[in-house]
Amino acid sequence: MSNEKQFDVVVIGGGPGGYIAAIRAAQLGFKVACIDEWSNAAGKPAPGGTCTNVGCIPSKALLQSSEHFEHAGHAFAEHGINVSGLELNLPQMLKRKDSVVKANNDGILYLFKKNKVSFFHGRGAFAGTAEGGYTINVSGPTTDTLTAKNVVVATGSNARQLPGAEFDEKLILSNTGALAIDAVPGKLGVIGAGVIGLEMGSVWRRVGADVTVLEGLPTFLGAVDEQIAKEAHKLFVKQGLKINLGCKIGAITKGENDVTVAYADSTGAEQTATFDRLIISIGRVPNTIGLNGESVGLPLDERGFIIVDDECRTSLPGVWAVGDVVRGPMLAHKAEEEGVAVAERIAGQHGHVNFNTIPWVIYTSPEIAWVGKTEQQLKAEGVAYKAGTFPFLANGRARALGDTSGMVKFLADATTDEILGVHIVGPVASELISEAVVAMEFKASSEDIARICHAHPSLSEAVKEAALAVDKRSLNF
Repeated sequence: MSNEKQFDVVVIGGGPGGYIAAIRAAQLGFKVACIDEWSNAAGKPAPGGTCTNVGCIPSKALLQSSEHFEHAGHAFAEHGINVSGLELNLPQMLKRKDSVVKANNDGILYLFKKNKVSFFHGRGAFAGTAEGGYTINVSGPTTDTLTAKNVVVATGSNARQLPGAEFDEKLILSNTGALAIDAVPGKLGVIGAGVIGLEMGSVWRRVGADVTVLEGLPTFLGAVDEQIAKEAHKLFVKQGLKINLGCKIGAITKGENDVTVAYADSTGAEQTATFDRLIISIGRVPNTIGLNGESVGLPLDERGFIIVDDECRTSLPGVWAVGDVVRGPMLAHKAEEEGVAVAERIAGQHGHVNFNTIPWVIYTSPEIAWVGKTEQQLKAEGVAYKAGTFPFLANGRARALGDTSGMVKFLADATTDEILGVHIVGPVASELISEAVVAMEFKASSEDIARICHAHPSLSEAVKEAALAVDKRSLNF
């Protein structure tokens, strides 16, 4: 075998966990290859995984476009901007989304070149062990065989199928099809009121679809702090999302141009609803299809996740796994942090990921973001805490923006005042949460945030005021 195909590190998967692991390993002086099979419409390499191609990036592009459309139709007049003859150019909206995706794909390929990472376009699969490492086959647009001392598996996840309602991406849609509907559906059904369901439901509601969300759980956003979730639910319903909780889904029947869903509602009454399109967003499953892990004895758990320890090591020497294919939250930024940590561990350093300070975001409008414990978790754990909240209604910058929905909530230890959790529903919550993440990483108290000067007028003042409210001394509410 030629020396060119021998690597210190081979990364299988070019999503957020994979491409970041490859770049960091290259920065540390290793000879690195990254294998990824995503292709764009022209058959060219499209690294970035689900996140870049059919997840985080395109969904945010459409969320932004659809929010502009809604503002032009409903909010501009209040600002003295009169718009007449407003029209939706959906092909252009989708074209812009695709261009945003391509820019990210091309950016990753540029970073590989800059950092001297060898890129192989195809599907990576274990072929067996080799002297001092492993043999990896690449099949697809590129066919090759590589050897490596260390292998990082970062193959991500796939949308979970609902039995009897397989995705055809025309009438029954996963996140992939939900991002590429070619005409605004009159009636859109969404099964699952999680992150993907709410974000996609929001996009299509804003541009004119009548959206109904069917959720199996009796509570709305059960992982979110209850007070924040209730506020979000109230705001989404006011916007026009129809959200039905406690639904038991029955038969799903495809017609020629529609889909009928039979379900029992929260009272147990049998219902049927017919939709022009149906998005199914009931979670994701780890992607190990075609990895051929059995050829080297790669261990999987009963749900199909690759089994790793706290440092992302598998039981096989030199084999690591990160991101959606292992335990923990299925978040792109979690995958990135694990990718960096694994590269550093391979180099003998002490890579670190603090799962307690990983922020979560739902990019609806208003956005929902949180870090740390919820109030219900602290109650269940018997932790004594103090809470402070501050509404954006009392924030000057929010008033000027014309978006005063939502609040900031702090939870702090009753004795030490250490921040245990911060929860936000409101404008640009995804940006505001970073201050809380930094504070918690440094073991800050709510008093610390309350004593720091925040620019005026700014949305971040709501964070300071919520911290002040922990001690019942907010100044503007």
